[in-house]
Amino acid sequence: MDAIRTEHDPRYANIAEHLAAAGWCVHDEFLDGELTQRLARECRLLWQQGEMRRAAVGKGDDARIRDQVRRDLVRWVDPTTPTLGQHGWLHHLEQLRLALNRMLYLGLFEYEGHLAVYPAGAFYRRHLDRFQGSAERRISVVFYLNDAWTDDDGGQLRIYLDGDQATPFVDIAPVAGRLVTFVSDRFEHEVLAAKRPRMSLTGWYRTRPSGPGAILPERSA
Repeated sequence: MDAIRTEHDPRYANIAEHLAAAGWCVHDEFLDGELTQRLARECRLLWQQGEMRRAAVGKGDDARIRDQVRRDLVRWVDPTTPTLGQHGWLHHLEQLRLALNRMLYLGLFEYEGHLAVYPAGAFYRRHLDRFQGSAERRISVVFYLNDAWTDDDGGQLRIYLDGDQATPFVDIAPVAGRLVTFVSDRFEHEVLAAKRPRMSLTGWYRTRPSGPGAILPERSA
C-alpha cells in the first residue's frame, strides 16, 4: 500500500523533478506537524542531556575536531534502535529513496544521517558533502526542526550554485518542516551562524561503490 501511495505522492514527484532540473530542491511541510514537533523534542532532549558530541571533519582515523571549520553537535541515527520520531522519519526517507530510484534511476542504496544542533553562534564553513576518494554519498538531505524561525535569526544554509565560485548562491532559512535535497558532489555549501540554537536532521543517500549514473543535470561551467 505504501508503494502505491508513494508512486503518486506529489511530494516525491516535486523533489524528483527539481533534482532532475536543477540538482537541488526545497520542499516545505515534508512531514506532518506532529512528527516534526516530536523530532524537535527528541533532538532538544538529547542535547540538554549531553548526549550529542562535537562534530569532526574527515573520516575514520583522519577525523578531527576543527573549531575553525565547524562547531555543531551531532548524534547519529541508529536505524536498528530508532526513537519513535526517528522511526517515522526513516519510514518517509525510505519511501523517498524508492521514489527517486524509480523516477531518476539513481541507484540509491541506503540512508545515513544524524541529528545536528548548532548552538547560538555556531557555523559550518563552506564545504562539499563527500569525503576525499569516496563517491558513495549521492544526495544530501536536510530536514529542519526550528519553530517560529525568522530571517533575523540567521542560520541559513547557503548553497553555491556555480562550482567553486563565490556567486551566485541561494540562502535557505532552517524553517521547521522544510526539506532540502541536493546532489552531494555538485554543490558547495555552508551553514551561517545563528542567533539562537538551530536543529536539523542531516544525512545522505548513498550508492554502492561504482554505482549507476542518473538523469541529473551537469554542473554549470
